[in-house]
Amino acid sequence: MASVFEEKSVSKAILRVGLPAMLGQLTTLIYNMADTFFVSLTQEPSMIAAVTLCTPILLIIMSIACVFGMGGASLIARLLGEGKKNDAGATLNFCVYAMALAGIITLALGLIFLPAFARISGADAENIGYTCDYLRYIFLGAPFIMLSNGFVHLFRSVGRIKESTVGLILGNGVNIVLDYVFILPLQWGAAGAALATSIGFVCSSVYYLLCMAREERKGNPLLPLSPRAFAPTFDMVRKVVSIGIPGALITVLMSVANIVLNNYIAIYGSNAVASYGIAYKIDMIPILLLVGLSQGVAPLIGYCYGANQARRMSETMRFSILYGILLGAAFTALFLLAGRQLSAIFLHEEALIRQAGDFLKILCLSAPMLAVINMVTSYFQALGKALYSLTITVLRNAVLFIPSVILLNRFWGLSGIIAAQPVVETLLAVLCAALYARQSRLGRSALAINTAS
Repeated sequence: MASVFEEKSVSKAILRVGLPAMLGQLTTLIYNMADTFFVSLTQEPSMIAAVTLCTPILLIIMSIACVFGMGGASLIARLLGEGKKNDAGATLNFCVYAMALAGIITLALGLIFLPAFARISGADAENIGYTCDYLRYIFLGAPFIMLSNGFVHLFRSVGRIKESTVGLILGNGVNIVLDYVFILPLQWGAAGAALATSIGFVCSSVYYLLCMAREERKGNPLLPLSPRAFAPTFDMVRKVVSIGIPGALITVLMSVANIVLNNYIAIYGSNAVASYGIAYKIDMIPILLLVGLSQGVAPLIGYCYGANQARRMSETMRFSILYGILLGAAFTALFLLAGRQLSAIFLHEEALIRQAGDFLKILCLSAPMLAVINMVTSYFQALGKALYSLTITVLRNAVLFIPSVILLNRFWGLSGIIAAQPVVETLLAVLCAALYARQSRLGRSALAINTAS
């Protein structure tokens, strides 16, 4: 624990917690790209469109895990900074059982209302069959999807960076292998892609549970698995949920915005949805790497806050934002120069390749801004100030993004819809920078008061 969160060099500490998280997100990216690549080999735009349309539903399922994964991780990191190991372990145990129960409920509701979810996602007569096939297996795997995604955050919060990353890589690796088997030799199409995804999450969940069982046998108070350790208090649940629900709403609102976006793009046909789906998946490279950096650094920020280390927390934010901006700028340059060549990896029709390449050149403009937005959002979550992170998300997805999609579509059609992302995220990055500058001053003052008392 101390060797990770109390590393003397701030830049080294960021690399130690950030790089494994980025590696984990990179494997998630590879599985997403493999998913799209193998489905694209069917040369069926309706199937590619169905996978794109289902992505927001999958993200919503993952977001439910955030209630207990991110909410629990934020509280655990602060408790460890305060030296309260037993309380941290009890919080983690509660979060595991809560995620399992939430997954079972989601499974039941998803299967009961499957056609309705498919229509809400934007499916039309061309692709609704593929959409239902994909969603059916995603809902069947919901308990493991939630456990796996929650474990990633919980393990990082107690300093188990290696195990967190190994579990993520294991699940994604299994997913990639099964993608090939199910989609190509067995020709199960979209259903095969979803089944591979769910089985991958099953494998990673089993790995995390085995790690917890091993640590419990060793007497580690931070990773208790036994039901006997399940002893939630009202204060514990309140603190986890107060952070977790706004954190989950961040993903939910993002998914709702993407559903609105997909419905507007669908006006222009399945080919437009397929082209956007490919461009978006490629643009996910810098997005997921920046998400990994911000999520990896979040427990370090929370630990610094709990330990009253104001200067170290400020330096962590400054270096992390700088690294993120440089990374985002590098990918923007790459996509501007090679957008069509990258799109040609997944598409075979020249018109679709040209369209996807043009979409990618627009989407990539927001990458440097995402470094600021993601880090500021993680900063507020780590400090237990979820209302601020929720405010940022509401501004992006409700106040700015959805109206921008509607307005830009009216004036510039399909290109305007795609341009909504960089336009909104440029504005939001400026707002986030101002909000962080103001709140960090207040945070330093609060830490000074805590130290004096």
